Amino acid sequence: MNFKEIKEKLKTKTVGIAGCGGLGSNCAVALARVGIGKLVIADFDKIEESNLNRQYYFWDQIGKVKSDTLKENIKRINKDIEVTNHNVFIEESNFEELFKECDLVIEAFDRSESKEMIVRAMSKFFPDKMLIMGIGMSGWGQNDSIKETRYDNLIICGDQASEISDELPPLAPRVGMVANMQANVALEILLK
Repeated sequence: MNFKEIKEKLKTKTVGIAGCGGLGSNCAVALARVGIGKLVIADFDKIEESNLNRQYYFWDQIGKVKSDTLKENIKRINKDIEVTNHNVFIEESNFEELFKECDLVIEAFDRSESKEMIVRAMSKFFPDKMLIMGIGMSGWGQNDSIKETRYDNLIICGDQASEISDELPPLAPRVGMVANMQANVALEILLK
């Protein structure tokens, strides 16, 4: 399949991204660059200076709402993409409404409680749709520890072990690897 054929197939697809931080912003950019038709992005947070080491934002965007700003950045990359953004805290009570149009959902949360919630919500509302999660990407090096693991409609990208701490912070290289792996898995599913 050549790039024109890929873009033609992807323009009919919708991907949901729950979270617009390190994973979500980088994954959204990767999907925008290859021609995904529509993205549904959601996050409640604002951009902070500390985010710039791994998130797809810029110095002059500090203080802005992540979902609004990511939409602007995506449109600068691919003017033809449709982006629906929601400035909300994602929880089980609003999950179905936010992501009902999506062919698949990509999890891009920081907190383990939110990761658990999205697994429950996907099982409850969209049991036949794929969920692509990112677990274990903090620190640096150890490229060979990052992998993809499949469980029915759940795919986990990351090392599934490294926990974020002051001594093992999330940094651009490993976060970007996992975000791009999530985008690549989404392409594999959507292009079949």
